[in-house]
Amino acid sequence: MIKINVMQFDDEYQVKSLEDKPEESCGVFGIHSQNQDLNAAELIYLGLYALQHRGQESAGMVLSDGRRMRAHKDMGLVSKVFSPDTLHHLQGRIGIGHVRYSTTGSSYLANAQPLMGRSSKGILAMAHNGNLVNTKMLQTQLEEEGSVFQTSTDTEVIMNLIAQYSKENLEGAVVKAVEQLRGSYSLLIMSSDTLIGIRDPYGFRPLCLGKLEDSYIISSESCVFSTLGAKFIQDLDPGEMVIINNEGYKIKKIGTPVSKALCIFEYIYFARPDSIIDGLNVHLTRKKMGQELAKEFSHPADVVIPVPNTGFSTALGFSEASGIPYDIGLIKNTYIGRTFIQPQQELRDFSVRIKLNPVEPVIKDRRVVIIDDTIVRGTTSGKIISLLRESGASEVHMCVSAPPITHSCYYGIDTSVRKELIASNHSIAEIQDYLGVDSLTYLSLDGLKRAVGDSGHCLACFNGDYPILSDEKKVNSLEEV
Repeated sequence: MIKINVMQFDDEYQVKSLEDKPEESCGVFGIHSQNQDLNAAELIYLGLYALQHRGQESAGMVLSDGRRMRAHKDMGLVSKVFSPDTLHHLQGRIGIGHVRYSTTGSSYLANAQPLMGRSSKGILAMAHNGNLVNTKMLQTQLEEEGSVFQTSTDTEVIMNLIAQYSKENLEGAVVKAVEQLRGSYSLLIMSSDTLIGIRDPYGFRPLCLGKLEDSYIISSESCVFSTLGAKFIQDLDPGEMVIINNEGYKIKKIGTPVSKALCIFEYIYFARPDSIIDGLNVHLTRKKMGQELAKEFSHPADVVIPVPNTGFSTALGFSEASGIPYDIGLIKNTYIGRTFIQPQQELRDFSVRIKLNPVEPVIKDRRVVIIDDTIVRGTTSGKIISLLRESGASEVHMCVSAPPITHSCYYGIDTSVRKELIASNHSIAEIQDYLGVDSLTYLSLDGLKRAVGDSGHCLACFNGDYPILSDEKKVNSLEEV
């Protein structure tokens, strides 16, 4: 018997709590233009809009005109945080932006990014995607040396480290600071005239460089470039730093080379399908996952349907490889916001029904294969299966394009504490029984590796093989992560 802890809510639901998915920490975007008349705020807005899938709790940007910095940030979606009037007053040709999902630090306005602070280098602003594993040690060290913290984010720790090196120029101070960091980070740092981007030595988080006319752009994902009509230049390799100023850009290696460990969930779930990350198109990679999954599936079926939206590409690949027809069996309400009002209690499973509606003629009296990307706690998956049963499916077979998640992540992905991960304590047969499906097929770890290649990925969520161990946690005690 599987027991699931159900979260209770007050008068307002938050979509983050309703999602039974891993959650990304954030997305970053930066621009440095030679055009003195450019208002970069509008381009940052479009860039953040394209990265909205990476974080929906808060959004912010900082602009510099070479003399002054102006900032605006708030809780909520990009379209809510920035009005046309706000963008008009955020004047500048250099800027950084950030969309956030909280992992380290609570979800409130003080922790919204970019962060700003005054130092010997002038006013600096910073946006961070990732999670440090030695935050507590560094913060204690800094506090003993007199630093004061106004937020609970590890980003402020990095800011204080940079400020310590007052005798160095900005580039030198940044290098000395990041040499002390352990964990995942794709960082954007800006002064009044310089933009710096850094990818950690393991490459946990993606970061890429592009060009739009006389502007250089740094982004978490390449999908931003096509949105803006920009040209992709390159992915930053693990341990690379790009420095952009009025003379152009340069790239330098920092830190000691280590084994690459890009988070595998970028391909499974996080990234937009049109992005190319470290040379792999996300859509085509997900199709390969579907093809591998079809090889491991062994039941007759009539139709393959995806769970919107990240299941689409995988389901296409599955259908092509298996010969089972593909169709749309669930429709997602694309207009749902971050919150919605709780209905009367008798409306069962409202959290799923408000977001997904079944297409009954596709489902009724048919053997359905439903494709999803992950199962974390199993709560949402069980409700989706119930919808398909109610719509008349004669059989429901669930296929998942990732292996069972058995270990927590502490590099910036919110995968729940280990004791809440359904696969960490229960067999596939037990999970199948809990979900109420006729069969349950997870993509094997070998199948996943065949789909994504062997260019270096973090697979710790599946096998507990952590590239970096936290100073504060041991692998055997990750139940509290």
